[in-house]
Amino acid sequence: MAQGGGTDRADAAGGAEPAEDADRAGDVDQAGGGAGIHRGREAVFIGGAWRPAATDGTIDVVNPATEQVIGRVPAGTAQDVDAAVTAARAALPGWAATPPDERAAVLGAARDLLAARREEIAATVSAELGAPMAFATAVHADLPTAVMASYAELAAAHPFEERVGNSRVLQEPVGVVGAITPWNYPLHQIVAKVAPALAAGCTVVLKPAEDTPLVAQLFTDILAAAGLPAGVFNLVTGLGPVAGQALAEHPGVDLVSFTGSTAVGRQIGATAGAAVKRVALELGGKSANVILPGADLARAVNVGLANVFANSGQTCSAWTRILVDAARYDEAVAIATASAAKYVPGDRLGPVVNAKQRDRVRGYIRRGVDEGARIVAGGPDAPEGLEAGYYVRPTVFADVEPAMAIAQEEIFGPVVVMIRYEDEEDALRIANGTVYGLAGAVWGADEESAVAFARRMDTGQVDINGGRFNPQAPFGGYKQSGVGRELGAHGLAEYLQTKSLQF
Repeated sequence: MAQGGGTDRADAAGGAEPAEDADRAGDVDQAGGGAGIHRGREAVFIGGAWRPAATDGTIDVVNPATEQVIGRVPAGTAQDVDAAVTAARAALPGWAATPPDERAAVLGAARDLLAARREEIAATVSAELGAPMAFATAVHADLPTAVMASYAELAAAHPFEERVGNSRVLQEPVGVVGAITPWNYPLHQIVAKVAPALAAGCTVVLKPAEDTPLVAQLFTDILAAAGLPAGVFNLVTGLGPVAGQALAEHPGVDLVSFTGSTAVGRQIGATAGAAVKRVALELGGKSANVILPGADLARAVNVGLANVFANSGQTCSAWTRILVDAARYDEAVAIATASAAKYVPGDRLGPVVNAKQRDRVRGYIRRGVDEGARIVAGGPDAPEGLEAGYYVRPTVFADVEPAMAIAQEEIFGPVVVMIRYEDEEDALRIANGTVYGLAGAVWGADEESAVAFARRMDTGQVDINGGRFNPQAPFGGYKQSGVGRELGAHGLAEYLQTKSLQF
C-alpha cells in the first residue's frame, strides 16, 4: 500500500527515563478533540531504556501545515548505532529461543496498546506529517494495528519446522535487523518491518525518518509496555547520511530493511552486497491505472484520483498514470478535471512533508508544462488563502506523452498524468514502460478481461476493478521498485533463514 517513496531520513530523541516509565516519559500536549500529541523525547532507546544520545545535537520536528516546531529529538550518531546493535546482538539468543507462542503474546499485547492509543497516534502523525485527522486515524493509526494483529496470529501459527523426507527443515531468525523507515507512512512502515522481524525471532535497531520521529518514539513506549525484553528492540533517531548509513554498514547487522528512494536503495544494496548481507528494499514507483474499453469510466477515474491524492500524493504505490483508450480520453479528462476540484488544500488535502518536497513537486509541475503537457486542474502556484504550510495544488495533466519526465519519474506529490492509448497492446507497452514496477490498477468490463491484462503487467501488486488493499497480501516491487516482500506470510519469510537436518 502506501509505502516507500520519499527519502532515507530519520531522527533521534532524547531523555533518560527508564522503560517502565514509558507512558510518562515524553512530553504530551493536547490536540484538537482532546487527543494528546507526543512532542518528543531527547533520548535514544537502547537496551531497554531511554538514555541520552552520544552527542547533544538535535533535530527539530516541524508541523508541515503550520511550519511551526512541535518537537525535538536527538541527532543520533554512529556511536549510538553501535551501542544499539551491540544491545540487539546481546538480546538475540534469548529472543530467538523464545517459543513462537510467547513472541505472539507480546505482539498481541502491542496490538492492544496500539488500539488503545489510537487517538494519540493519529494526532501525532497528523501533527508531524500534516495528514488530515480522518485519514491519520483510518490509515496511519488503524492500518498498523491491523498489521500488528496479523503478525501476532502468524507468529503463533507459522510452521517453523517441517519434515521433508529424511530431513527436518528449520526456519530460524536471520539475526539482527537494521530497519530504516520513511516519513510518508511513518508508523505503518515501522510496523511492517518490526512486527515480522520480532515474530521471526530477530532483534531490531530502528532508524525512523527525521521528519516523522515522534510516532516512532510513541511506538517504542508501546513495545516496552507490551513486555518486550530489553535489547530486542532499539531506537536511534538521526539523519540518513549519518545514523542510517552507520546502520546499513554495521557489521553486526544481518539484514537491512529499507523503504525509500531508489537512489538510496541502490547504495544500500551495494553496501550489503559487498558484505554479503541480506536486504529487503521497497523503493519508488510510477504505477499505471489502466482503464480498458468497456470499464466504468467515471468510477475508475474518480477512484484513481482518490488513490493519488490520498496522503497528499506521498505514496510510492499511487496510480499516478491514468491510461485511457483514445475513444474515451476526452471524457475521462473532463471527469478528472471536475473530480480534482473537490480536493481542497488545507481541508481534504494536507500539505507535503517539508519545503524541499513542496518545491520539488512544484518543479515537476512546471517541467510538465515545459514538456508540452496541458494542465486541466491545479498548477505550480501556491494555493490561495494558505499563507503557511507546505501545500501543493492537486494537479492533473492531460495530453501527456509516455516519454515525458512527468510520466517516467516519481514525483511524490498530488500530481496525476493522463495518457491515451490506441489498443490494449499499446496500453500494456505504456504501463510497462518505466523502470518501476511497484503497483497498479486495471479496470475492465468484467473481471476476466482485467485479470488477463494484469497478468501481463510487470508490477508487484495490481488492484482489479477497485479491489481493496489487503494487509496480509505480499507487497513489493519488480524492477527498480525493490527487492523482497512485506506483509503477511511472505513478509515474515524475509526475516527467516533455512537449515536442514538429515536423519
